[in-house]
Amino acid sequence: MLPEIEKLLVLQDRDRTIRTLRQELQVAPLERRESEEKLAATNAQLDAAKQKAKEIEVERKKLENEAQAKRDSIAKFQTQKFQTRKNEEFQALNNEITRYENDIRALEDRELGFMDDAEKMKAAVSVAEQQAKAVKGQVERQLADIAAKIDSVSAQLKELETERANLATGLDEDLLDTFTRLFANKGEAVVPLEHETCMGCHMKVTTQTVVKVKGQREIVHCEQCGRILYRGE
Repeated sequence: MLPEIEKLLVLQDRDRTIRTLRQELQVAPLERRESEEKLAATNAQLDAAKQKAKEIEVERKKLENEAQAKRDSIAKFQTQKFQTRKNEEFQALNNEITRYENDIRALEDRELGFMDDAEKMKAAVSVAEQQAKAVKGQVERQLADIAAKIDSVSAQLKELETERANLATGLDEDLLDTFTRLFANKGEAVVPLEHETCMGCHMKVTTQTVVKVKGQREIVHCEQCGRILYRGE
């Protein structure tokens, strides 16, 4: 095997690893955002449950105040009733008291409904708080893992890029440029020739190309895809 081919194969191996590490670094921010969005969604659910519980309590309190206002009115009607000497006014006040008492019962029934809803929302808020706490812990661990992975991958990448630069030293510049372009565009720049077939594009090559590759005296390219060939059989 030509020394240049050997160097290019080692270089290609490093480039594969570099490519994988760079992809991991690209994915990391997406993983981080996904975790953060999960936490935000859980917190939003908790906030919504708390807001609903607050609205229920406001409505219940409103009914309570309304019922109390009617009780106060009944007390005034009672006082007025025993101060009047007119039967019509006495009966009218009695009618008002009866109407307000009916209103109070209706308000109290509605208030009981809100109290029942409040108990249910209290339980829902408790569940939402537990879920938010659990998700927060999970997300914090995930973010810590992602940060650690970024640091580790970045360190590996830096080391490999330095190693790659050293490996590339001494290679013909045109050959290196060709290799770099092929690797970027086709994924693999240097591939074996097996059974007269380029293992990059899986197309048969000419007999002349087969002879050149087997001769291992020069850099040979697949006439179909342009990849650099080496004897793989």
